[in-house]
Amino acid sequence: MSIKLLILDVDGTMTNGKITYSNSGEEFKSFCVKDGLAIASWIRLGGSVAIITGRESKIVERRAKELGIEFFYQNIKDKATKAEEIFKKLNIGWESVAAIGDDLNDYSMLKRAKQSFAPSNASVYIKQCVNSVLSAEGGEGAVREMIELIIKQEGLYKEYLGLWDAE
Repeated sequence: MSIKLLILDVDGTMTNGKITYSNSGEEFKSFCVKDGLAIASWIRLGGSVAIITGRESKIVERRAKELGIEFFYQNIKDKATKAEEIFKKLNIGWESVAAIGDDLNDYSMLKRAKQSFAPSNASVYIKQCVNSVLSAEGGEGAVREMIELIIKQEGLYKEYLGLWDAE
């Protein structure tokens, strides 16, 4: 497996980028269950996953725990530097990383990753710097699309499907 770590942005990538507040101040976000299944499958195949997000949210922390995401960082202004801290723990470099992001705070990370992806509704500047612009929008299966493209490139499709074969 040449890609060992997936780095995920949250708002606009794992979610549609909308933040809804109730009158009492509660924050609401929606995640795509299809993304979650693909993330959990990637982990079961032996890959690592990191969430590096610029905001802080208990909702995102809960989602990371549900999916078994090992590396979870919030309130990060310099995502590339935080990624390099993870690399030391995994003994890897940018050549082993695929990343997805949608906006300018993801730029430094995306331009360094071996494979970089953006949802179809990402910033025009991000679309210009990534290797692949996905057909799905953020929060609507973009992470799933990225993971399945990597699985295909890595020749892991049989193993991926085998995770769900009861035979």
